[in-house]
Amino acid sequence: MSQLTRTVGRAFLGGVAAGGTIAAIGLIRRSKWAADLERINHKGDTVSLAEGPGITAGATAGAVLGANSPAYAAAAAAAGLTAGAVGLYDDIADAKGEKAKGFKGHVGALLKGRVSAGLVKILGISGAGLASAALIDLQNGELTDDRRSLARRVWNVGVGGGVIAGAANVINLFDLRPGRALKVVTLASAPLSRPVGPKSRRATAGGGANTALAVSAAAGAALADDLDGKTMLGDGGANALGALLGLAYIARTGMIGRHVALAGVAALIAASEKWSFTKVIAETPVLRQLDELGRNKS
Repeated sequence: MSQLTRTVGRAFLGGVAAGGTIAAIGLIRRSKWAADLERINHKGDTVSLAEGPGITAGATAGAVLGANSPAYAAAAAAAGLTAGAVGLYDDIADAKGEKAKGFKGHVGALLKGRVSAGLVKILGISGAGLASAALIDLQNGELTDDRRSLARRVWNVGVGGGVIAGAANVINLFDLRPGRALKVVTLASAPLSRPVGPKSRRATAGGGANTALAVSAAAGAALADDLDGKTMLGDGGANALGALLGLAYIARTGMIGRHVALAGVAALIAASEKWSFTKVIAETPVLRQLDELGRNKS
């Protein structure tokens, strides 16, 4: 395949992800469910959660289209759509006042005989992450490699699933101000979307690069309205983008890279329990300027 063909193909893929996101958001905002997706943001303004399912549809469609095998396409669909669906379910439960907060809240709800929406989200994203990681390792031949012990192969799938689920959670932690999570997604997508050379040893690396490109394009398409405070990601959109980024990462790296990434996302999640990311950003001039760039301050 020539360089020109690859460039045109990637441009088309980005267009599908961006166009699909814009079209899906517009369709949802005109639907009979539009009023049910309206929320009040931190400034007291009414915004639409249509961005969440819309960006889930656009980014996942681009990731599936950019897959280099049926197994990778299934992994992308499982990660993106499941994370988006259970995240949206959690958003809806929050609006009804049914959302349990934190691990203690989920356990408390369970002890009372109620499965919280947050627990459904955790189990759903974790399950989809494990399934997606297994499909990636199956395509790469790592899951069926008899030279490695079964325990090591299963462990590697578990770590990969943890990266996908952890990345979904991390992006959600940044979705507290207009445009913030989408900027984080765009920055994280840049190195992962770098085209893969023909000598790459990982069969899924090209699919991973295309997934990151689709995520970046979808985020870019939604950024303007998010910054203006017209729409917001919610758990659904943030979880979907994070899960797809996690998938793109594990598709391009091996066991060591997965462990490094899992340690990184675990550290960020643990840090969020002790420190407010919003406060840290506000007190750091460079981060504050990047965070406020393009945001509607009226």
